[in-house]
Amino acid sequence: MSQNYKFMQNSKCEFFPCHKVKDTESFNCLFCYCPLYMLKDKCGGGFIYNYGIKDCSNCIIPHSPGGYEYIMSKMESVIKIGSEKD
Repeated sequence: MSQNYKFMQNSKCEFFPCHKVKDTESFNCLFCYCPLYMLKDKCGGGFIYNYGIKDCSNCIIPHSPGGYEYIMSKMESVIKIGSEKD
């Protein structure tokens, strides 16, 4: 069964690659904007806070092999937060 939906690369993007990596061949652009950003410190990535703003520039989880599976494993938490009423 094909699983091409788990990987997409836009090497023509002016920001490609948007993170410093050794292997650009396996750099996955599918989650260009990480859907786990909203999880704050529960995302599991290597982020820091700069002046109160989450800086994910050192995290390559969404762009790595296995990143799709990792993000999908956290989507229940994203959906829960997105479903909460103020």
